[in-house]
Amino acid sequence: MGQHPTLIERLPLLPDKPAAGYAFAVVLSLVALALRWQLDAAFPPGYPYLTFFPAVILTSFLFGPRPGIAAALVCGIFAWYFFIAPRGSFTFDARTQVALSFYGFVVAVDIALVHLMQAANRRLSAARETVHDLAEERGRLATRAEVLFQELQHRVGNNLQMIGAMLSLQQRGLSDPAARAALDDAARRLQVIGNIQRELYRHHGDDVPLDTFITDLATKLAIATTHAGVTIHVEAHSGRALRQGAAIPVALIVAEAIANAVEHGCPDHVGTVHIHCLHDAASGGISIRVRDRGPGLPSAFDGQAATSVGLRLSHVMAHQLSAELLLENDRSEGDAPCGVVSTLTLPHEHLLPHT
Repeated sequence: MGQHPTLIERLPLLPDKPAAGYAFAVVLSLVALALRWQLDAAFPPGYPYLTFFPAVILTSFLFGPRPGIAAALVCGIFAWYFFIAPRGSFTFDARTQVALSFYGFVVAVDIALVHLMQAANRRLSAARETVHDLAEERGRLATRAEVLFQELQHRVGNNLQMIGAMLSLQQRGLSDPAARAALDDAARRLQVIGNIQRELYRHHGDDVPLDTFITDLATKLAIATTHAGVTIHVEAHSGRALRQGAAIPVALIVAEAIANAVEHGCPDHVGTVHIHCLHDAASGGISIRVRDRGPGLPSAFDGQAATSVGLRLSHVMAHQLSAELLLENDRSEGDAPCGVVSTLTLPHEHLLPHT
């Protein structure tokens, strides 16, 4: 529904009642005559139309060009008879002809200008109404598209989680340890991707706050792990948001690091995995560190040459993000390793300010 038109946009008044417009034209002409008669002594000779011009303009403005023309004729007759010498007659000499011609020219210009202005107002009002209707229709289409997109995100997440659950069921029937491990890894990664899709759906397509994203991811992984003695501690400061295009790769890399920390860095599956999100003031990026308190990496370990499918995928996804992924022993307490630190350094182009 469009906006209510203003008074100017509703002019001329009474377009479906022309008789009323003509009646008002006569009334305004009589008012102009009475006012001119009362002020006659105050006017110098030679100004017969001073009160009639406003009557013609006002009539045209309020009721349209035809009542305006009627007012111009009536006012012209009044001025000719009562105020053009010799008064009280319709004498038509050269001077009278000049005076009436001047009057006719002025009122014709006035009526034409008022009519053109009102026509322009009507076109402007119609164009604004069209734009308003198009904007409303566009808003409705955008809302429907957003709902459909969110529903698609939701269903994709559900389907991925369903596939992951099916893979988990399938691997239970396998006796080959390598096959079971492969299916278990695939199921776990699909579950992570499904959770991310649902998280993006929950945020209605907005960029995801990094602290919320990492905390929710760690919480879901902590719930999903079968090791009740392992806790995951997250320290992430607000103020940065993760672009959606980087959400799934970052989550998979962090999930792989957490899985390795739980599996290899928590002896007897008891311990704490620490996650820190640190801002790099120099580059504008951030570093996500996953640290455990396990025995550390073997001396000959090479992350780039690792045969683990998860680590290889993590390095591939880090490369796609132009990010750096580093696995190293934690020597913060001396020369001897006191755990493993997995650091993902994400460049600033994948981040946005967030309030």
